[in-house]
Amino acid sequence: MDLVMAFADEARSRLDQLVTGQLPAIRQAGALIAESVRAGGVVHAYGTGHSEAVALEVAGRAGGLIPTNRLTLRDPVVLGSADPAGFDPLAERDPRTAHEVLALHTIEKSDAFVIASNSGGNGSTVEMARLVKERGLPLIAITSLAHSGAITSRHPSGERLFELADIVIDNLAPYGDAVLTTEHGAVCGISSITSALAVQLMVAEAIGLLLADGAIPPVYLSANIPGSDARNDALVARYAGRIRTGAL
Repeated sequence: MDLVMAFADEARSRLDQLVTGQLPAIRQAGALIAESVRAGGVVHAYGTGHSEAVALEVAGRAGGLIPTNRLTLRDPVVLGSADPAGFDPLAERDPRTAHEVLALHTIEKSDAFVIASNSGGNGSTVEMARLVKERGLPLIAITSLAHSGAITSRHPSGERLFELADIVIDNLAPYGDAVLTTEHGAVCGISSITSALAVQLMVAEAIGLLLADGAIPPVYLSANIPGSDARNDALVARYAGRIRTGAL
């Protein structure tokens, strides 16, 4: 079995399925984001483990929207006063983590949230979703319905991410994420690839709607293009204190 071509075929198939099957939810998510940007809001993105890569697709990347902010498990250390030596590698499973992280960010009523989690059942993920909904803010979930439907949530409520979100985008990853079967187990995770496409389609929809309004969408230029820093900095300044920049 040629694993390289098998995975390439599997990835192409799932990407095609995402575009056809998830497009209505993706367009709804894009419209929600455009509405937030129009109102001066910020789109906050949260993901742990490999789902942090999905949050990175939402917030702070070239070609993406500037009014975006990434929340991470490291925030109590990087943005707060927590002792790095005390960082718990299993913090994503603890509901208290969501409170600690969210408290370090400025959240306004015009804001929206994207939470990415393949399993959709870790304690901090579910608690973050609950906190977002308690604040009456719109929530987009990017998750695997196949995986979420097969697990018991680690949150005391028993809830899973897809049960709390206003819009759910299924990343079409199977239970366990890996898509190829070998004699030694399943290999080659797909969720990061399909979720990244979902995010970029969502952003494309939002920017298209803003352009249709006659607006100039606030979009990052690549930091590796001459003159981009001054342009980006001027736009970032509009959201001072509300968005983070940089990789940490």
